[in-house]
Amino acid sequence: MKIAITGTSGIVGGFALRVATAAGHQVTALDRRSGYTLGDAPDLSGHDALIHCAFAHAPGLYRGGEGDDAQGFRRANLDGTIRLFEAAADSGVGRILFLSSRAVHDGHAPGINLTDDLPACPANLYGEVKARAEDHLRGMRLYGSSIRATGIYGPGPAHKWRGLFADYLAGREIAARAGTELHGDDLARAMLLLLEQNNPPPVVNAGDLILDRRALLAEVRHLTGCTHPLPPVADISALRVLHCARLAGLGWQPGGFGLLRASLPAMLESRADM
Repeated sequence: MKIAITGTSGIVGGFALRVATAAGHQVTALDRRSGYTLGDAPDLSGHDALIHCAFAHAPGLYRGGEGDDAQGFRRANLDGTIRLFEAAADSGVGRILFLSSRAVHDGHAPGINLTDDLPACPANLYGEVKARAEDHLRGMRLYGSSIRATGIYGPGPAHKWRGLFADYLAGREIAARAGTELHGDDLARAMLLLLEQNNPPPVVNAGDLILDRRALLAEVRHLTGCTHPLPPVADISALRVLHCARLAGLGWQPGGFGLLRASLPAMLESRADM
């Protein structure tokens, strides 16, 4: 396939670019380096599919990423996404994959199981924008899927645990915390799998591990020989866990703790010096 991917200079877009290229697809990278800005309406004639990962936000923030400019955030990320979807359709692109987020479910009760068919219930502007973009894509007459992804990890100079690893290795106190995680390569493979379907589901969940910081840093301790104390075990009773039955039904199998363990050496090499 010839695939246009937005946000390839970002974390998820970078994984999507690498995995799609390795799979033999012809990829057009749409990011700041190529002159693309979210809100543009590029001519995508000749492309079979679009993967939309780009998102404008305050550095390091998604929830709360609007800062003090909610109107600008909504204009860039909702209006800009809709403009992109319509431009793709006008160019004859038949398949669109939208990177949504588990944040569309932030308004649901603590501890609830997040199934694929659970209606969105956003509790912040980030989740609202993602949910409304999903709705627009669902109403278009083409093959479109929104993938509600959990937190993404994986090697790279800006990986999410650089600061955490540096704090632990420096002996700083680490607070107890647990969350759900997914390797960026597994997310990218799920995206390509959805693009290959003749009748893809309109919305899917994508998550893998329930990961406690204590377990993560125990692996860091093993690899580095660091003897600093580990944080206590976190309470996960209120955690909302994504269930991924639709992707599993298509044969998707994320890498689990084994992939996490295999990724850690490269992630430790690029940790921040804090």
